[in-house]
Amino acid sequence: MTGKTQTSNVTNKNDPKSINSRVFIGNLNTAIVKKVDIEAIFSKYGKIVGCSVHKGYAFVQYMSERHARAAVAGENARVIAGQPL
Repeated sequence: MTGKTQTSNVTNKNDPKSINSRVFIGNLNTAIVKKVDIEAIFSKYGKIVGCSVHKGYAFVQYMSERHARAAVAGENARVIAGQPL
């Protein structure tokens, strides 16, 4: 552990107040890209409160909608592990 606090594996899809602060990351090569990689890439846009990685996709939950929108604008179509997000 590097001393950083670990984020939750839960992203809250049921809370209407936080739904807009949740980012879907599709076309993700999860055989190569892991949760720690997603957190490292997306943490530059704001505080991540949750990150869940599934086969081929992930969700990142931010503290605010503003951070989520910045992440989408900054990472849309970025190529990671040979695949565009």
